[in-house]
Amino acid sequence: MIFIKRNFFLVLTAFILVSFNSLIVAQTKQQNKNYVSQVWQSDKGDGTYTNPILYADYSDPDVIRVKDDYYMTASSFNCIPGLPILHSKDLVNWKIINYALEKQIPETVFNIPQHSKGVWAPAIRFHKGEFYIYWGDPDFGVYMVKTKDIYGKWSTPILVMGGKGIIDPCPLWEGNKAYLIHAWAGSRAGINSILTLNKMNTEGTKVLDEGQNVFDGHDNHHTMEGPKLYKKDGYYYIFAPAGGVETGWQVVMRSKSIYGPYEDKIVLEQGSTNINGPHQGAWVTTPENNSWFLHFQDQGVYGRVLHLQPMQWKDNWPLIGKDFDGNGVGEPILSGVKPVVGNNLQIGHPVESDDFSNGKLGLQWQWYANSSVKWSAQIPGTDYLRLFTISQKEEPNLWNAPNLLLQKLPAPNFTATTKVKLNTEWDTPGKKAGLLLMGKSYAYAAIAYHDGNYWVQQISCTNAHEGTLEKVIEEKPLNSNEVQLRMKITAPNAACRFSYSENGIDFFAIGQEAIAEKDLWISAKIGVFAISQPNVRMGGYADFDWFRITK
Repeated sequence: MIFIKRNFFLVLTAFILVSFNSLIVAQTKQQNKNYVSQVWQSDKGDGTYTNPILYADYSDPDVIRVKDDYYMTASSFNCIPGLPILHSKDLVNWKIINYALEKQIPETVFNIPQHSKGVWAPAIRFHKGEFYIYWGDPDFGVYMVKTKDIYGKWSTPILVMGGKGIIDPCPLWEGNKAYLIHAWAGSRAGINSILTLNKMNTEGTKVLDEGQNVFDGHDNHHTMEGPKLYKKDGYYYIFAPAGGVETGWQVVMRSKSIYGPYEDKIVLEQGSTNINGPHQGAWVTTPENNSWFLHFQDQGVYGRVLHLQPMQWKDNWPLIGKDFDGNGVGEPILSGVKPVVGNNLQIGHPVESDDFSNGKLGLQWQWYANSSVKWSAQIPGTDYLRLFTISQKEEPNLWNAPNLLLQKLPAPNFTATTKVKLNTEWDTPGKKAGLLLMGKSYAYAAIAYHDGNYWVQQISCTNAHEGTLEKVIEEKPLNSNEVQLRMKITAPNAACRFSYSENGIDFFAIGQEAIAEKDLWISAKIGVFAISQPNVRMGGYADFDWFRITK
């Protein structure tokens, strides 16, 4: 009888533990599904929102609605996976659900970082049951990928139109006809501020002619680019930014003929506001046919952050934001009523923290180039991220290191902390792993091994893109091969202070303040890495237990 009771107690205990663990797993999945950021929140919870809706570098956004769902993509340049896909129910709360581009092509080119190159200003469309994304690679031409399942695998990129400097494409299907409009990059094509329209086959896989120029922005709208082509109430509309990233404005052109001539009107400008360069984005409607416009604002080291503006139509012209001074041109608002309220909509954000559960990376992470399976051991069932200490070869710094695992800065002020354990194998010096703030100038805190001991270091590199060497700012001995590394970022210039802890409770400052600097065309980024000096015996890895973004 005692034996039966003991077995019953053990079974009951096991059942309770399994149930508890299942509950924790379910809660974790739910938290990941509805991740709420500690460091930036646009939705005020009372039916209103504040701009920016995403304080992160989602430059050149394009958005569509399919039934009650909104989908967005943005420029990803050299970062892989590329073409992030974000989903929203209300245009304010967004989460990353997928990427449309697993590898950039030509792969041999993009296997090493190609700063400022790659995916420029994509356009996303839904046509006959399929999602399409077009983008311009300034060095190779216009590519397209598509899928029937936006959460699933996308097709292999197709080169729709080859050529230098052909950028910012956007398709339009009309009956049995299809068109593709694009801009030009002066750095490659030798011209800019011109918009060109091509006929395209109805499959959307290739252009059929040389194209015809439909608008010249040289006189009034220099640096015109990023066109988005729409049709409404008998008019063809081209929404296009002009004036440059930092100080530009939004132009809309209209014509009864797709080839023009087009009338033009400035519909959004900075005006008396503090929102510089409010332009380049997407017009989208709600199921109730209310119009909204998403655009970016250049915030320097933080990248091009995302704003949402109400949009009205008057005399077949759009007015974006609010006409504060009565000149007929909209200016961006800082806050307003959400486009969609009710229906138990939840507050949510792109995930920032990561427990590296089940050997998988969160969707916030991107590599600096086409990824390799040799860089990390993402094994199902594990609860850590293992990065191998890949050789830097003969590079002077991390600028050309492809195996940097990075994500966007999520807010003006935040703290990033990670726990890392370095295993050198073979007692070999010259290996390190750390927490990185990456840009043209960068800084990091790392655990390193040399002279028979583990050390915590703070390293900086000024003008890394010019090939300068790293500098050791400070180095302290550690008692083991495990440490927690922390960076605290503060506005307005993303100043960074590093600290470390060996017990997870007491953190000690190391080094000096580092001032972040953006990369070429993208924000500074944060993340983790593991590297080895050249000519060091192969082997070694770093296990990252978790990565957390907090206040």
